[in-house]
Amino acid sequence: MPFTTTLLITTFLLLLCFTPPSSSFPFSFPSNPWSLFQNLTGCNPGDYNPIIPNLKSYLHRFGYLPSPVSNFSDLFDSDLAAALLSYQRNLGLPTTGSLDADTLSVLSLPRCGVPDITPNSSGRGRHLYSYFAGTPSWPSDKRVLTYALTDTSSISIDRRTLQNVFARAFARWSAATTLNFTEVSPPDSDFADITIGFYRGDHGDGEAFDGVLGTLAHAFSPTDGRFHLDAAEAWVATGDVTAAEEENAVDLESVAVHEIGHLLGLGHSSATEAVMYPSLRTRTRKVELMKDDVEGIQGLYGGNPNSGVDSMRRSSPETSGGVPERAAVTVVALVATAVASVLTEFVL
Repeated sequence: MPFTTTLLITTFLLLLCFTPPSSSFPFSFPSNPWSLFQNLTGCNPGDYNPIIPNLKSYLHRFGYLPSPVSNFSDLFDSDLAAALLSYQRNLGLPTTGSLDADTLSVLSLPRCGVPDITPNSSGRGRHLYSYFAGTPSWPSDKRVLTYALTDTSSISIDRRTLQNVFARAFARWSAATTLNFTEVSPPDSDFADITIGFYRGDHGDGEAFDGVLGTLAHAFSPTDGRFHLDAAEAWVATGDVTAAEEENAVDLESVAVHEIGHLLGLGHSSATEAVMYPSLRTRTRKVELMKDDVEGIQGLYGGNPNSGVDSMRRSSPETSGGVPERAAVTVVALVATAVASVLTEFVL
């Protein structure tokens, strides 16, 4: 067999062996609009980098930078350094003001589309949760909220499964508050307090989705009631998401619990274990309300006297099945070493 053919076959087999089953590599690659931020490693204040405008746009979108007079520049300037410090404080990261590995890792994660900072939003005191500007909430005389699944045609998950997922998600907030939730169907869905739908790209609310990963969903503060999810995501509604074959798998209930928090008036939390933390890793389940979530929602609606929700829970039961970044690097190194060995053998 010719040397070149043998080498190609051997290399392909090595890659196949060392690639996780959930990956479709080498035929396609996961799509993540923010993975390019990893290329900013080593970029320091005063440096120029063509990816810096993308980073500034990201930080502007989530409330850390004001609108530019013209286009964002590619300079790592003092405004960017200040925005990074604010981002790091809000995301529970070491406040270095630099593009360190921890910051770049979180910047690259999929997340909620709701900004972390909005004009006149409540500041964080000793707590880590936050509220929207003006601290909106549902009226005190309305303690039973109705919700409806209004647009699910763009995904393949059956309606019954979706109903079960959202019922569980709403029940978690009901257990911690004086609120209750009831699903309604047509024609009553036209008058539901909360509407839930899956959409792609620009769907008419000024907050276009960006495809796989990036922003996963967004919801509006009380009493708007709109809750939108990106139909392009690899949503997991049943089974163990941590064992999902799809590398980009996103747990639907985890995202639902988070967005319902917004529907009820909570902003994002700086507590990494909280369900209201803005980012969520793929193949990860994070559905239980933590101490910060409970204290925040009870500050708006009071507690449920009949509930056993532990408002003092501190540790997160978050589970993840994603491949750690260092593990991925190790796989690449193993493949490179194996290929080098094959080359040496044939050359000799």
